[in-house]
Amino acid sequence: MSAALRPHKVSKGTLLVVDDLPENLVVLTDFLEYEGFQILLAYDGKQALAMTEHLLPDLILLDVLMPELDGFEVCRYLKSQKDTKHIPIIFMTALSETIDKVNGFKLGAVDYITKPLQREEVLVRIRTQIDFHGIQQQLTQQNNFLKTEIEHRKQIEHSLQNTANLLAERTAQLEKRSIELQRRNDELDRFSSMVTHELRDPLGWVVTKIDTLLASYAFNRHLNESLREISYKAESMLDSIDALLSLASVLRANYIRVLPLDMLLILRNLIETRLAYLISGHQGKITLPDSLPLAKGHSVLVEEVWVNYLSNALKYSGEPDSIRVGATRGEEGMVHFWVRDQGKELSAKECESLFTPPIPLQDKFAKGHGLGLLIVRQIVEKLGGKVWIESKRGVGNTFYFSLPEAE
Repeated sequence: MSAALRPHKVSKGTLLVVDDLPENLVVLTDFLEYEGFQILLAYDGKQALAMTEHLLPDLILLDVLMPELDGFEVCRYLKSQKDTKHIPIIFMTALSETIDKVNGFKLGAVDYITKPLQREEVLVRIRTQIDFHGIQQQLTQQNNFLKTEIEHRKQIEHSLQNTANLLAERTAQLEKRSIELQRRNDELDRFSSMVTHELRDPLGWVVTKIDTLLASYAFNRHLNESLREISYKAESMLDSIDALLSLASVLRANYIRVLPLDMLLILRNLIETRLAYLISGHQGKITLPDSLPLAKGHSVLVEEVWVNYLSNALKYSGEPDSIRVGATRGEEGMVHFWVRDQGKELSAKECESLFTPPIPLQDKFAKGHGLGLLIVRQIVEKLGGKVWIESKRGVGNTFYFSLPEAE
C-alpha cells in the first residue's frame, strides 16, 4: 500500500493519518482536506514509521488496533526518536476502557478520539492540538532565545567584572605610583632646598670674593689669571646648579598655563639683560628678524629655552659674531623657531644625543654637560612641542624648537 499527498491551496497544517481500514482513510481525507489540511496516508504502523523518516507532519492521527505494529508500539517508537518525539499524536480507537486511554497518555499521546468518529469533534481536537503545539514551539524558541540572551549577558557581565577588576588593580597601582611620585617630589624639593643653601650660596660668596680680589690685585697678572680661572669654574658650577634646579621645577609641574608670546620682545629683552655679559665677553652678535610669529607658551620657561640655545651658540659656535635667529611655520599649526650658528658639523649620532640625559659633550662642541639642552627638551615637550637639530657642512648647526602657533 502507498501513501498519498493531496495538497490544498490554503494549508492549515500537515496531518499523517494512520489506519488499516481504507474506508476510514477515505472519509477522513475528504473531510480534512476540505477543512484546509494537507493529508499524508499510511495503511499500517510500519508504513507510518517509514514515512516519518523523511516527512515530519504537524500532527498524527493514529489508529490503536492495527496488525503487526499497533498504535501503542508506533507511538512508543516515535516518542523515543529525537526528530519525531515533539509531534503531537491523537489516538483513534473503539476502545473505551480507561486503562487503554491511560496507557496511551503514558506513551506520549496528547488526546483520544473514540470511534465512530464525529467530524466536529475530530476537527476541534485537531485544531486545538495544532494550535497548542504551535504555541509550545513559539515558547520553546523564545525560551531558547532567552537562554542565549542570558548566557550572552553573563558573558558580558563576566567581561565587565574582569574589566572592573583590572581597573581596580590599575587604580591601585596608579595610587601607589602617585604616592611614590609625591614622595620623590618631596625628596626633590628637599634636595633643591639643600642645593640652594648648601652649594649655591657658598659658590655665590666665592665668586663675589674673587671679584673683590681681582680688583685688589689687578697689577699681579699671574694671580689675576688664576683668579679668573677659579671664577670661571665657580660660575660654571653655579650655571649647572641653576640648570638642575630649573629641570627639577619643570619635571614637578603638573600644569603650565600658556599664553600668546611675542618672541621678538622676549629676545630683545634677553639680549639686553641676561645675555649682555656673555655677548660682550665673546664679542658676539645675534641677528634677529624683523618679525616672528606669535606662539603659545610660558614666558619664563621659553626664556630659558632661548637663553640655552643662544648661550651655547655664543660659547661653542667658534664664530659668535654670526648667530642668527628665525622661525618658519610648520604643519598642524606649529611654529618652528631656530638658532643658527657657524659651529663645526656634528655627526648624526651627536645630534641624537644632544637632548638626552646629561652626558659629557664632545670637546669639539662643548666642555660642559648637556643639562641645558636636556632642560630645553623637557620644557618644550611640556609646552606641547619638540626639539631637534640640523647640522650641515658649510651652513652650520641649526637648533630648533616648536610651539603651537597663537591664533
